[in-house]
Amino acid sequence: MTIAITGATGQLGRLVIAGLAAKGKADSVVALARSPEKAADLGVAVRTADYDKPETLAPALAGIDRLLLISGSEIGKRTPQHQAVIEAAKAAGVNHIVYTSLLKADVSPLSLAEEHRQTEAMITASGLAYTVLRNGWYTENYTGSIPGALQAGAFVGSAGDGRIASATRADYAEAAVAVLTGTGHAGKTYELAGDTAYTLTDLAAEISKQTGKTIPFQNLPAEEYAKILVSVGLPEGFAAALASFDADAAKGALFHDSKDLSTLIGHPTTPLSEAVAAVLA
Repeated sequence: MTIAITGATGQLGRLVIAGLAAKGKADSVVALARSPEKAADLGVAVRTADYDKPETLAPALAGIDRLLLISGSEIGKRTPQHQAVIEAAKAAGVNHIVYTSLLKADVSPLSLAEEHRQTEAMITASGLAYTVLRNGWYTENYTGSIPGALQAGAFVGSAGDGRIASATRADYAEAAVAVLTGTGHAGKTYELAGDTAYTLTDLAAEISKQTGKTIPFQNLPAEEYAKILVSVGLPEGFAAALASFDADAAKGALFHDSKDLSTLIGHPTTPLSEAVAAVLA
């Protein structure tokens, strides 16, 4: 069985390929990348695949049995890009497509959700066997702000008391490996979330505990939080989007009590304390 991974040079793609290699599958893996030279260190076969150049996709998928379609990073362009991959997969005779979607994509208020809803519908309509991995928030989306919080003396955001059931990229990658190498997943949609939810107040308390410094969580209106993100160098549109995700988190958009993720990977998801320690290390 040959397995192809789109977005192979991204952070999630690299972890999935490493996980497949650890299971002795390296010889059966094909990394699909827009810039093949960036995938030279992955230790697997590499093929050129550019979402924006559909003519590269069918040849890249020739002979592939299972395809992991990692959602593209270009928000606003993902629906046509994913459509091109799905059409190429069908033309190339791919047997099974696995897609990394968004937690509760069918009802999520996040602005990210619509492209995922559209992609899920296209995959269902394709007639291909499929599995949808509705990935929740990456813990790294928040722990990546720890250095800035330590410098500022506070962890800022707009999520209020919203509970966040995140998991690490490594957890989600492990779930993808389990589905790609396992059986019984066709036609399934998994809601993937961390086992233990937390608030940003909890995160700030964990940072304080591990550093010995008092780092409070400061909840801000989304507009004010967006201005802070712009002040540290983020583009205005991206800053506004991040602030809106936090505002939606305050209303429960990033919470789910499903144990699909820990069930798939066969062990509890990475605790928040470990994720914080990894950044501080």
